[in-house]
Amino acid sequence: MSSLENAGRRHLPPLWVMALGLVAVAANLRTVMASVPPLVQTISSDLGLSNAAMGALTTLPVLCMGVFAPTAQRLASRIGAAAAVEAAAACLAVGTALRFFGGQVWPLYAGTFVAGVGIAIGGTLLPGLVKELFPPQRAGLVTGLYMFAMMGGATASSALAVPLRDRLGSWEGSLASWSLLGVVGLLAWLPVTRGASRHRAANPPVAVDHRLPWRHTTAWLVAAYLSVQSWQFYSSLAWLAPTYVAEGWDPTRAGYLLSAFSFAQLVSGLVGPTLSDRVHEHRLLLFGAGAFGLVGLLGLWLAPEAAPWVWAVVLGLGQGAAFSLALVLIVDYGATPAGSGRLAGMAFLISYTIASLGPTTMGAVRDATGGFDAVWLSLMLVMVVQLALVRQLRPGLRQVP
Repeated sequence: MSSLENAGRRHLPPLWVMALGLVAVAANLRTVMASVPPLVQTISSDLGLSNAAMGALTTLPVLCMGVFAPTAQRLASRIGAAAAVEAAAACLAVGTALRFFGGQVWPLYAGTFVAGVGIAIGGTLLPGLVKELFPPQRAGLVTGLYMFAMMGGATASSALAVPLRDRLGSWEGSLASWSLLGVVGLLAWLPVTRGASRHRAANPPVAVDHRLPWRHTTAWLVAAYLSVQSWQFYSSLAWLAPTYVAEGWDPTRAGYLLSAFSFAQLVSGLVGPTLSDRVHEHRLLLFGAGAFGLVGLLGLWLAPEAAPWVWAVVLGLGQGAAFSLALVLIVDYGATPAGSGRLAGMAFLISYTIASLGPTTMGAVRDATGGFDAVWLSLMLVMVVQLALVRQLRPGLRQVP
């Protein structure tokens, strides 16, 4: 049983209630970004924004995820991790709702920033809460559910972006409509916050070191792996649909293609961590994920029109498994829940700050070259680096205390 359960399970809600709350919050962690790409042409036309500026709508939340990852740990130490996640859910709901006023540029970016802060806090703290709230033998399964919900939200938001625009009469309404999902997450997490607060009051937390593990080799390896993986993921998320719109596809069809990419991540994001409960040598799973991603990127570079749905699905399978297994690494390489939290804070600070440059950089590459071939070639080379890093992530690495 977990440390919290040993200390007094009576203060916490049932495991299924906590799992439901986790899923509801996680479903919001990618909608802010995934709902934009199918609407890129409409938004850029209405607001007169360049490809680089449109890439910034994906870049900004990712940058927030890096910059505010250490803030999440400090906030958790003051009010508790569960209460900090409740605050994150509120930021997601409010920030997404602000996009309703996106006809003026500043509310569009301001809302994206506020939601990005919520993503940073929630995304940083949830892996540690998995280790803290759930039995160790269920860590992979719960991480898979977390990924399933996150990618499910991304799948739905990309698939419905254009239909919601048509139904609601504006792209602003389409983007802002996902604030309702934020409200669901806010309400579903309340029982966890209340139970954790009662537990915190009955069992005052022992002082722990919240400093980031800058001198820990394992932390740097995990951060490096997440950096290259996240650069690829957010760049693919931002530019997969626009690639095919530029080829003459209808935006709705391109949105469905992005949904296929996200749905594949939903599947592999659940399967990968579940298999990690049974496969001790996680590098076998990480290499498999990288191989899928490499094939998908190669297809998008050399023959994008030959089998677009195949390339999108294969790339999605690789990306979903690669990221979900990275979350498993954060749980595994943390000696305690606090250690996992410190590792997550450092890994997310480095990786998301670097990855935030991806969508805008790839947008600039597209502007400079006049096409997307160079974008997918660049991402394929980054995947090669990812595979090289996997070799170093062996079992038995020194854990972060």
